[in-house]
Order: sequence, then structure tokens, then C-alpha cells
Amino acid sequence: MPQLFAYGFRPNFLFAGLAAAVLVPLWIAGLTGGVALPVRWPGSLWHGHELLFGFVAAAIGGFLLTAVPSWTGQRGFAGTPLVALALVWLLGRLAPFAPASVPDAAVALLDLAYLPLVGALVAPLLFRTKNRNRVLLLVLAALTLANGAFHWAVSHGDARSASLALLATVNLAVLLTTVIGGRIVPAFTNSGLRATPAVVRPSLPWLERSVIAATVLVGVVDLVAPGTAAAGLAAAAAGIAHALRAARWAPLRTGGVPLVWILHVGYAWIPLGLLLKAVALLTGAAFAAFWLHALTAGALATMILAVMTRASLGHTGRELRAAPATVAAYVLLAAAALVRVFGPSTGADYRTVLWTAAALWVAAFAAYLMVYAPILAGPRADGRPG
Repeated sequence: MPQLFAYGFRPNFLFAGLAAAVLVPLWIAGLTGGVALPVRWPGSLWHGHELLFGFVAAAIGGFLLTAVPSWTGQRGFAGTPLVALALVWLLGRLAPFAPASVPDAAVALLDLAYLPLVGALVAPLLFRTKNRNRVLLLVLAALTLANGAFHWAVSHGDARSASLALLATVNLAVLLTTVIGGRIVPAFTNSGLRATPAVVRPSLPWLERSVIAATVLVGVVDLVAPGTAAAGLAAAAAGIAHALRAARWAPLRTGGVPLVWILHVGYAWIPLGLLLKAVALLTGAAFAAFWLHALTAGALATMILAVMTRASLGHTGRELRAAPATVAAYVLLAAAALVRVFGPSTGADYRTVLWTAAALWVAAFAAYLMVYAPILAGPRADGRPG
């Protein structure tokens, strides 16, 4: 069996990087370059769907298939299950290109299968050990339901409902990032800075509960009253709560350690995105109009890149040190998100903004792949299995 399928993070993190590098230029070429993409759905919906259920879902799968064995002290996943999962993920990416003669239900089934299969792999380990992280199975189920709602909407020509399903998916992914980020960012900050005493201030239970509750509230309000002042107020409350939480993690102390500061940059996009959303919905200010990309290209993509680069080093027996190309990937991705979010309000030509942001994005993930494709497909540096 190839080394690529020796552990859960390997194929998933490779596919996530490939998806990020390929999907964005395809969409930009279809939108502005006159390239006709033979997809069954409107281009903007395909773009949003594939970045969430292609790129983000692959990263979620890689994280869970690696973290759950660590959390539960059980043996990791390797071999045939990972090959099968990889094929399911790939078929899901090809499904939107199926000819019109293929029923919508078949396309939906191919695409919907991936996350439930991830859940089926990790659930026995979580239940066998009565691990507290069993709640993450509910997130996988909710993501699958959102994807199902998207497929129902596009099959009925309902673009608005399809967009709302994607917004629900973003909110779920942000919630997942909120939960996981609340554990790893402060922990990796203390360990990465080798600080004694710890630089991260102890968590405040009331603040932690408030952050989670406010993030859930954003998702609920977006389901029942999307685009309203109520949604703006919910976003404002959540943004403030996230900002207070992140400030306790000593983000300004991390500048010398790229594997740490990128986590803070990624998490900082959550309060920024939520506050931009509040401004956009409550005032209509042009500079905040692209708040959704702050949460996706900013928070989700940056946190994914941060976790993939760190976890791939640690789980292949390598030193936790970012290579120069990895640091370049971090900077390029940050620039891509900034251009995509704020570029349109500068008065620059919109096509130029899109192509610039896309070029920076692709360069970031090309740098990631240059460093990490050999790591993910090759043996561990210490010669151990996995």
C-alpha cells in the first residue's frame, strides 16, 4: 500500500491542497475568462459548494481521522478504508460535471457520501472510549444535511435556498473552527513559544460558553432571518465575544514562530469577518460587503493551512519548524484574503481584484504543495510506521 494511505491526514491534506489550488482558478476562468465550465449548477454556486465540500471537507476529514485516534488512544486509520474514502471524495468532485442524463439524485448521492463515511470511521472509536468529542459527529451530520439541502435546492432551480444552504455550511464550519481553535490555539501557543510561565491567560468558563453560544446563535438567525438587522446584531455580539477570547491568547507574542502566529492570524479572521458582517447588514458600508470571504478565504482557509502544515510535520516525525516556502504560503494566503475582502471597495477594477486574489491564493497553495506533497506521500522522517 502506498505511503500516502498510511495515515488519515495524508491523502486528505494532499487533496485539500490540490482542491484549493485547482478550484479557484477554474472558477475565475469561468467567471471572467470566457471558459465554459461544463457543470450542472450556476458557476457561483459550484464555486461555493466545492470550496466547502471539496477543500474544507477534505481538511475536516484529515483532521478527524488523525485527531480521533490521538484523543482515544486507538490505532489510526490506514490502507483500504483511506483508499475507499479518497475515491468517494474524488467522485464527489466529479459528480457536478456529470451529463444531464445522470439523475440529480445520483449526483447528490455521490457527493453526500464523503462526510458520513468519515463519521462511520471515527464513530466506533469515539463511542468505544466514551470520548467527549462525540458531539463532533453531530457537526458532520449537520454538514451533510446542509449539503443535502443544497442539492435539493439546485435540483429545483432555487438559487436562493442553495445559497442559504452554503451560508449554513459556512456557519457550521466556523463553529467547528471555534471549538477546535479554542483548544489548539492556546495550547500550541504555550508549547510553541516554550513560555514559562505560560503566556496565554487561563480560559474564562463564562467567556468560552458565550463564544460558543454566540456562534451558534449566528447560525440560527441566519436560518430564520438571513440578511436582516437581527443577523447583523447576532454577528456583532459573536464578533465581540471572539475578539475578547482571542485577545487572551497573547497573539502579539507569537511573531517569531510562524507555526504559531499563523494560527492567530487564522482565528483573528473570525471576529473580523463577523464584525464586517454586522457592519454590512446594519449600515450597508461598501468596505464590509465581502464579509463572507473574510470567514471563508480568511478564517477557514488560513486555519486549515495552519493545521495541515503543523500536523503534517508532527505526525511524520519532523521538527516543528516552518520552511521558508511554508512561511511564504502563509503570507500569500493572508494577502489573497485581504485583497478578496477589501479590494473591491478600493475602486479597483473588479476583474483585476479577482485575478489578483486568485493568483495569490494559488501561489499560497502551490507553495504548500511544493513542501508538503513529498512529506504526505513519503515515509516518516523517523522511520516509524504511519
